[in-house]
Amino acid sequence: MSLAGRHAVAVSLALASPAVLAQSRYNLQPPATGIAAQIYDMHTLMLLICLLIFVIVFGVMFWAVVHHRKSKGAVAAHFHENTAVEIAWTVIPILILLGMAWPATKTVLEMKDTRDPDITIKATGYQWKWGYDYLQGEGQGIRFVSNLSTPREQVDGKSAKGEHYLVEVDHPVVVPVGKKVRVLTTAADVIHSWWLPAFGVKQDAIPGFIRDSWFRADKEGVYRGNCAELCGKDHGFMPIEVHVVSQQAYSKWVADQQAETAAAASAGAREWGLAELVEHGAKVFATNCVACHQADGKGLPPAFPPLDGSKVVLGEAAGQIAVVLNGRPGTPMAAFGKLLSDADIAAVITYTRNTWSNKTGEAIQPSQIAAARGK
Repeated sequence: MSLAGRHAVAVSLALASPAVLAQSRYNLQPPATGIAAQIYDMHTLMLLICLLIFVIVFGVMFWAVVHHRKSKGAVAAHFHENTAVEIAWTVIPILILLGMAWPATKTVLEMKDTRDPDITIKATGYQWKWGYDYLQGEGQGIRFVSNLSTPREQVDGKSAKGEHYLVEVDHPVVVPVGKKVRVLTTAADVIHSWWLPAFGVKQDAIPGFIRDSWFRADKEGVYRGNCAELCGKDHGFMPIEVHVVSQQAYSKWVADQQAETAAAASAGAREWGLAELVEHGAKVFATNCVACHQADGKGLPPAFPPLDGSKVVLGEAAGQIAVVLNGRPGTPMAAFGKLLSDADIAAVITYTRNTWSNKTGEAIQPSQIAAARGK
């Protein structure tokens, strides 16, 4: 089993802080939205109903076994049918099922009511990260990629595991408390699932389709989830982190993100030196590429080819730029043109062309990436 596979169960149990985990060890996580509270209450109600049925059915069964056993001289009765009993054991289960279906149907209908959101966010699943686009409301136009931020040393067992092992990201989603947030889900490669237990949200992200869900967080805090579909080698390394903050803090975050976007645009407009491209490219590679191509550039053939000594990396720059921008259809190689800025792509390509045994001495500039995009 892959390392991701060995951690998959542990990740599903470690979706929050130790305090929350202790509370939910034998139950659902404490709800943070109205929908999650309804799910929690229904879960408890259904368990009680099932427990009551269990006690009645097995109680009657064991009473009959004890009091009508052969050693007490019991003689089995012989009868063919009893219309009243047959009607009763048909009608009573139907009434029980209807009683259980009513609150469940009410909650499901409310879960699907995504009308009139304050903020709309698109969550796109990639192997193995989430991309977020703020499409409507305050923060419209913000776009970023959210990657696992747990240090590789912890994943490889070379250092002690942190408090939020495998459920921490470098760029969390931020939303204001008390606002209705609609989440559109889709995927760029395989089926993923955007799952946030404390919000009562679990929505599949399917390539070529747009699905939607919503939440309104009742209190500030940090909430953690994960991709709930077996989406490939690093399925266990695809967490979700949402920060619910005050309206004032959210407005400040929006302003900071817009300033970062402007800074990224200016970074793509200037000429970079070879050394700074390699330095920046190492960070981009560690965040986006190392899981497949490995830190030593040897990859994991045949699915993930090596970059050290690669004909593509050592060939014409235009060829490698095209692969990084557009990906390779039918393979796990994502189209990073949708995920990274011109400066990031230029830096990571320069890094791969000047690291390990690759020594081209060539610096790829952001302007070359922009040209390849057709800007």
